[in-house]
Amino acid sequence: MANDDLIIARPEGLYCPPGDFFIDPWRPVERAVITHAHSDHARPGHGHYLAHELGSGVLRRRLGADIALQAVRYGEVVEHHGVRLSLHPAGHVLGSAQVRVEHGGRVWVASGDYKLQPDPTCAPFEPVRCEVFITESTFGLPIYRWPPAEQLFAEIAGWWRHNAEAGRTSVVYAYAFGKSQRLLAGLHELVGDGIGPFVCHGAVEVLNEAYRAAGVALPPTLRADDPALDATARGRALVVAPPSAAGTPWLRRFGNYSDAMASGWMQLRGRRRNRGVDRGFVMSDHADWPGLQRAIAATGAGRVFVTHGSVPVMVRWLREERGLDAQAFATEYGHEDEGTPTDTPPAEASA
Repeated sequence: MANDDLIIARPEGLYCPPGDFFIDPWRPVERAVITHAHSDHARPGHGHYLAHELGSGVLRRRLGADIALQAVRYGEVVEHHGVRLSLHPAGHVLGSAQVRVEHGGRVWVASGDYKLQPDPTCAPFEPVRCEVFITESTFGLPIYRWPPAEQLFAEIAGWWRHNAEAGRTSVVYAYAFGKSQRLLAGLHELVGDGIGPFVCHGAVEVLNEAYRAAGVALPPTLRADDPALDATARGRALVVAPPSAAGTPWLRRFGNYSDAMASGWMQLRGRRRNRGVDRGFVMSDHADWPGLQRAIAATGAGRVFVTHGSVPVMVRWLREERGLDAQAFATEYGHEDEGTPTDTPPAEASA
């Protein structure tokens, strides 16, 4: 790491020395630029927050309505201590952003979390040309290759229809922020032929409200305690709940049900068995192996820092196969949205 690097690793998080701000810091700092509102990237206690305007509603719900938040649009330039800072779409969740930092003729980009698959609930990933790119590597192994979205949602709808014909409620565990809304939007047009309605756990529904407030179209949803959800409707319903709801008394209200997990980790045999669910659907809000390679190449960066995930594999591949100057950044990210191959994601605070 060079002494004049635009972004360096400090105990508090990724730090921009000339701009005197941090990107997604994990310890309290005075000025924090937030890539998105997942709690491993957006933490309480900072003096001032800067984030994309579409994610501001979720940030305030999670961190407090009175946080000092500066909300900006994609591409809007903010100058601070001579550093030009702007946010650009990451395609991860609502309001997710890459952070472009320009100073002294040099351009660095910190990606945050990102994906390249289409998602109607958030702005699509846009590559940003730079000299140095900081990339995640949550699924940075060649085994991770996501199915096309059309195939994924057709598989889920087919499983749902099969359950409905047998009078069983279909329960899908998906992370409450981002993945649940993508699931609802992707299945919306497939509802019919005896399946429906959508039912959401309270931890999911509160975030559905934030998405709708930001102008994102989602299908109508019911809460699990809605009087309209009679026995007949329950047997045809698709219930979306956070992973923390699995195996809890909350599920008893649905009687006979079949459950599934929507996660990138479902690519691995054995992960579904470890979760104890009936089905596993390969669905992630992160880039798969081909997506990571395409995104990195599109930046034109000759130097790449790799963070959370399969860091050693990605660094070695970028060096040996792409001839890039690649090295690791140690971070504390990656423990909420997808979990890790050996760890269970922590429960949602509101679940």
